[in-house]
Amino acid sequence: MYYAMSYVFDADWSYRGAYMEKRHGVAPVHASEALRDPWRVVLDPDPSSKSGRGIRVIGETATGRLLTVIVMRASVVTYGVNGWDANERDTRLYLETNEGQKP
Repeated sequence: MYYAMSYVFDADWSYRGAYMEKRHGVAPVHASEALRDPWRVVLDPDPSSKSGRGIRVIGETATGRLLTVIVMRASVVTYGVNGWDANERDTRLYLETNEGQKP
């Protein structure tokens, strides 16, 4: 199931932020911007999550970069797991979900 404009996210990137930046060129500050996008799309659970605990968020940064960000909730903390530039499928889902909604 996916949701648009639901959830309020910020993530703790202390464990995986450096990995994400090195591997995918996404700085934690940009991933957090995508998590706070008011038109973000949230897939909970992430359909690609092996554990079923991952949450996929597709959101736009302040500079217009569309990112796919994976987070995981652990009690009261939401941990950032990974993030990358949105692929064609995630881009299409973001655009279709927000069609006619964004100014």
